Amino acid sequence: MNPCDLNLLARAEVRELASYNAGLSSDAVRKRFGLNRIAKLGSNENPLGPAPAVAVAMAKACSEIALYPDASCQELRDALARKLGVPGEHLVFGNGSEDLLSIISRVFLDHDDEVVTVVPSFGLHFIYPLATGAHVVGVPMTASGAFDVAAMIAAITPRTRLLMFSCPSNPVGCTLNADELQQLLDVLPAHCLLVFDEAYYEYAQHEIDYPDCLGLIQASSKPFVLLRTFSKAYSLAGLRIGYGIVSDPTLADLIDRLRTPFNVNRVAQAAAVAALADDAHLQATLEHVAGERQRMASELRVLGVDCVPSMANFLFFKTAYNAETVNQSLLRQGVILKPWREPGYTDYLRVSVGSHQDNDLFLAALANSLASLAEHSLDDQQTRSA
Repeated sequence: MNPCDLNLLARAEVRELASYNAGLSSDAVRKRFGLNRIAKLGSNENPLGPAPAVAVAMAKACSEIALYPDASCQELRDALARKLGVPGEHLVFGNGSEDLLSIISRVFLDHDDEVVTVVPSFGLHFIYPLATGAHVVGVPMTASGAFDVAAMIAAITPRTRLLMFSCPSNPVGCTLNADELQQLLDVLPAHCLLVFDEAYYEYAQHEIDYPDCLGLIQASSKPFVLLRTFSKAYSLAGLRIGYGIVSDPTLADLIDRLRTPFNVNRVAQAAAVAALADDAHLQATLEHVAGERQRMASELRVLGVDCVPSMANFLFFKTAYNAETVNQSLLRQGVILKPWREPGYTDYLRVSVGSHQDNDLFLAALANSLASLAEHSLDDQQTRSA
């Protein structure tokens, strides 16, 4: 068989999908450029690492890895139910919240259904619905980097089955205020499920302007799945564990029908229980990110870089140059960021808030890159004028 024909074995929807931009690893950049020092700031990871008790819990769990994990995640379910004040049967669990996004798309979408989301977007909010044969309507953010609530409402039609977006937004970092969220809830039709991706909730929850989104959504009596994760603020990205809060146990049952029976492994469950119990470590993470985020934003403005205000553990910014051009310059200096590739946003990059030292390396490397690119641009202009 001709290798080109292998594509025809896949469904048409899959053949047309773009690959998810997962970013580069430190080892790949280190080997490619022969570097020793790397600042990995492309995947919104926690520079403080997990709570100390996590390693202890993982070691204990490893003694039983010959046994299947608890398919119901009961210990974690009970701990989260107490912390969140929700019934345990209103919780669902996934191998990262991305796993739940995939399951939700397969459970609730069919060919020619519509999904409304925002752009720029978390890539899987497009990829997973498109893979089912659904259509995705992307509503652009405003020029200032805010949710365009009126446009989101206007995009909802009788064919809309999911309203799905992240808040705080990934990659922008902006959030809805209470009035804006209520506007969306007020017009959400009964045939449309709200999928509210709150992966960066912990970073925003103590900000004065961030509303109690879960409370508002619960009070609306609209069908919803609100997603959160242990990958970000709790620093368990390598273990892959996320969860969802649903409006009704019926939704949990439907989601459970399509998840793999043991989709959250034993070690991840134990680690999440331990991480959830250490509020002091979480608070240290949130204080570090808030301080460094403010410092980085100030330094970016000094460099003349347009930076969108953020309530998450990253900043979304643009320069006068193509994002991939800036990205390659930064990689040569040992800095990994996420250049954005969606049409209309290809001059933007997203940088995670890392350690103080990694953030300093990023700021210095960006200053060098911008100076070098400006010099080359000037040389090009002079050459064309000669």
